[in-house]
Amino acid sequence: MPHIFCIANQKGGVGKTTTTVNLAAGLALVGQRVLIVDLDPQGNATMGSGVDKRQLEHSVYDVLLESLSVREARQPSPKGGYDVLGANRELSGAEIELVTLERRDRRLKTALEACAADYDFVLIDCPPSLSLLTLNGLTCAHGVIVPMQCEYFALEGLTDLVNTVKQVHANLNRELQLIGLLRVMFDPRVTLQQQVSDQLKAHFGDKVFNTVIPRNVRLAEAPSHGMPGVVYDKSSKGAQAFIEFARELVARVSAAGKGLKATKA
Repeated sequence: MPHIFCIANQKGGVGKTTTTVNLAAGLALVGQRVLIVDLDPQGNATMGSGVDKRQLEHSVYDVLLESLSVREARQPSPKGGYDVLGANRELSGAEIELVTLERRDRRLKTALEACAADYDFVLIDCPPSLSLLTLNGLTCAHGVIVPMQCEYFALEGLTDLVNTVKQVHANLNRELQLIGLLRVMFDPRVTLQQQVSDQLKAHFGDKVFNTVIPRNVRLAEAPSHGMPGVVYDKSSKGAQAFIEFARELVARVSAAGKGLKATKA
């Protein structure tokens, strides 16, 4: 069974998609088999993986409506080293169509169970809202990874997300837990960011990942070239941080007794 993680934050613009595609590429570099599930109708994780959302013949929309399996709808990222279950604007209509269907919040879970042997990790890029799409992701996930900027308003959004995780855990998915907080777009020269970082450590302890993702131009440039920053410029500080984050995540999973080992990238 793969380790299924939602990359989620109810605040927009915090680097969810950047985290998803670069963590996927980092995990692939350290020897893991990875699938990205793009649950955001904007399809940014799809495009950032080098897959043109405008040319998608099959997508996560088809999987949620159970007209195709994951194996039929997925496709490889041309340069990322992982697979992508892509999304485009068509996914917006799934919200309305799912409302009247049976198992409307468990369809992704059922679909992923059918290809469980194919992957070590599944990363789900969630939209920045609590919707049926997000619920499908949270219902099938083992945990939530929260990318967040060390800013005041980010703390307010974090409180909302923690409450959502607790509600889904209690009512839909007893396996769901907060895996960790990833500090992204971090600039140590900004006093406020360092203060918020210290507050996170004090309150959440080891739930805060040791790896910190710096603000990095190369990571920002990479999507326009249709590839993760880890591939676009592996030597950049941002790429190296994501590779280190991939190693840290594998180490945490291994420490939990899952038996995965990272290889040298």
